[in-house]
Amino acid sequence: MRDPFPIAPIPALSAWIQPYADALHLPTLPLHIHEVLGAAAFYTFVHTILSPIISNAFFSKYYPKNHRAKKANWDAHVVSLVQSVLINGLALWTMYYDEERANSDWEQRVWGYTGASGMIQALAAGYFVWDLGITLLNLDIFGLGLLAHAVSALAVYTFGFRPYLNYYSSIFILYELSTPFLNIHWFFDKLNMTGSKPQLYNGIALLVVFFCCRLVWGTYQSAVVYVDMWKAVQRGPDAGYIAAAFEKASGVDKNLMHFAKDAGPVPVWLAVTYVASNLTLNTLNWYWYFKMISAVKKRFEPAKKEKAAVPAGGKGTGNVATGAMVGEKQGLRQRAHSIGDVVPDSEELRQGTIQ
Repeated sequence: MRDPFPIAPIPALSAWIQPYADALHLPTLPLHIHEVLGAAAFYTFVHTILSPIISNAFFSKYYPKNHRAKKANWDAHVVSLVQSVLINGLALWTMYYDEERANSDWEQRVWGYTGASGMIQALAAGYFVWDLGITLLNLDIFGLGLLAHAVSALAVYTFGFRPYLNYYSSIFILYELSTPFLNIHWFFDKLNMTGSKPQLYNGIALLVVFFCCRLVWGTYQSAVVYVDMWKAVQRGPDAGYIAAAFEKASGVDKNLMHFAKDAGPVPVWLAVTYVASNLTLNTLNWYWYFKMISAVKKRFEPAKKEKAAVPAGGKGTGNVATGAMVGEKQGLRQRAHSIGDVVPDSEELRQGTIQ
């Protein structure tokens, strides 16, 4: 399938990136550089302009406009929500309608290329360019866990421009299927809807989708791609594929192996780098999910009774009142537990802790 992106490659931009693409062995990058930069610019626009405007207009009471860390977190959640809904829809559409991609064998999954999969890869890379930039600028807020995630994800999607594992761009982006629910859960907390029925239903959906798409689907597809890479490290693409790709009537839009002319066995360093990045992402997913399980055990245990300390010469009631005020200032909630307590918000995921 041809690239369905409504804007064609910009010749001047493609010419500008061409020397870098040649040096880095990324032959399909010039075809998609406008999508990468366009996506990064779009998400920067959402983060810096659109989110503040919409949030101030509709959630002025809750939008933390005067707190740098909280504002950066809020705006990042808006971007994440927009991106996850958009890229999930496009990836599912591509997987359904791209017939060439659907009929790929293992060699085409490794060295093949279709314009539609290239678009998904480019839009994802653009998001992770934004993600890496915003994480580096706010490393004290987002933490090393999210920095590792951004670097790993950007590396994986950049390698696709070789092209390399172009087929899997749509598959692994479906990790994001759980992201809308995570962001909605977070916004429920910020809008003082913690423990509400909408958050309950969203929380259940989050746990189920996170488990299915990131752990079950993601782990299975990782095993499949490892098998493909192992074969590709042993030998290059079949000579018949290469010959067919460069017949007179063939071309980029007609043959998946068009860019595999000089392809040989996949370099060991590339396979190792990809596996390391993929394992980083999968490890984070499993780590975060087990943190959710730990939260279930911790938050649903009977509360331990603590005796209030009475200072010498002071009154017990005064100390209890002071403790209540401190608890209120720290944001401690005195209410019944719900599924909303089980699912950590993004700050907890970023820090790798459950408060």
